[in-house]
Amino acid sequence: VFQILLKTREQKVIPREIAEKIAKNIPANDCIEKVEIAGPGFINVHLRKDFVSKQLSSLLINGVQPPAIGKRKKVVVDFSSPNIAKEMHVGHLRSTIIGESMCRLFEFAGYDVLRLNHLGDWGTQFGMLIAHLQDKFPDYLTVSPPIGDLQAFYKESKRRFDTEEEFKKRAYQCVVLLQSKNPDFIKAWNLICDVSRREFQKIYNCLDITIIERGESFYHEMMKDIVKEFEDKGFVQVDDGRKVVFVPGFPVPLTIVKSDGGYTYDTSDLAALKHRLCEEKGDILIYVVDSGQSVHFQTVFSAGQMIGWYDPKVTRVAHAAFGVVLGEDKKKFKTRSGDTVRLIDLLEEGLKRAMDKLKDKERDKVLTPEELKAAQTSVAFGCIKYADLSHNRLNDYVFSFDKMLDDRGNTAAYLLYAFTRIRCV
Repeated sequence: VFQILLKTREQKVIPREIAEKIAKNIPANDCIEKVEIAGPGFINVHLRKDFVSKQLSSLLINGVQPPAIGKRKKVVVDFSSPNIAKEMHVGHLRSTIIGESMCRLFEFAGYDVLRLNHLGDWGTQFGMLIAHLQDKFPDYLTVSPPIGDLQAFYKESKRRFDTEEEFKKRAYQCVVLLQSKNPDFIKAWNLICDVSRREFQKIYNCLDITIIERGESFYHEMMKDIVKEFEDKGFVQVDDGRKVVFVPGFPVPLTIVKSDGGYTYDTSDLAALKHRLCEEKGDILIYVVDSGQSVHFQTVFSAGQMIGWYDPKVTRVAHAAFGVVLGEDKKKFKTRSGDTVRLIDLLEEGLKRAMDKLKDKERDKVLTPEELKAAQTSVAFGCIKYADLSHNRLNDYVFSFDKMLDDRGNTAAYLLYAFTRIRCV
């Protein structure tokens, strides 16, 4: 059933008349038995029973067969990418769900897919974290520190960094020792990263995500060669002590070396781009990152073309941008206190509401405890995923548990209900 959606007042046409014209011009074929017009402008297409029977038989025997893609291509998808020592928030939800869905579609179509998690696991912030670790847990080298709340630990270290000059100096010294691969500082860094990894994994387990960690630290040793390559080809300029690369068509240059000699996110992203193109041999590269990073990624991709790492006619490199998640007040999704919504809290709230919904429908009276638990997780996480995917990726969307758990309308709950009814036939 297709509805003719027209701005009738602007177009000065009657939808039903347009529908009739379309129906008359649908060519006769082996699929369609008849075409009817209904209501104000619906086109009802009745399929031939023998055609439907043939298609269903093929599906039952062969399953859904994706189209042939010729040479098996490799797709590299960069998604999720939270920062170490910071909790995943609702913004990471979109990247994680959209990225995983893209990967599954590519795999279904026969592509070789590499999922990459570009963790923020390197940089100056680790200097203050390690310095704070040394003060709070001086025996961390021999006794594993009981860091229960890494977010609070991060805030404490940041407060000290901003207010204590001696601590700030020591934090910078810690960065230097970390980057020089001092064993004690590498151990401290690993301890902090491991705490975050465990928290991230809880969320990935909930959402059924399998992803390979390839953080900024993975590319650190490559950055020196990246800078040299751009210098050797004459693309580097010095600006106020920084080494920058101007890319045609983009007014803001990429900073590949800071005035203090350190590297930047630009350097890291260039190193990651080259590795994925030249080492991983990716035919298609997709970066699932919010739309606020669009100019940055377009500049990085263009720099990669400029230096000759890839030809856009042969290799596809794309930024799959997405909009932000809004609260029901149409403002950026926050807690009542104004803080960013922790993703783990959101998932736990989804579980609670899903169980309440199941009990309202008295499913706890007919399902075993194990079945009820399985239904709870399927409904909760299915509804959260579907609510995200049912909206245009580029648009912002309003997050509402009430709407996504509704068993009417365009929701996962409704689809699960319909699927259950079909399975009962």
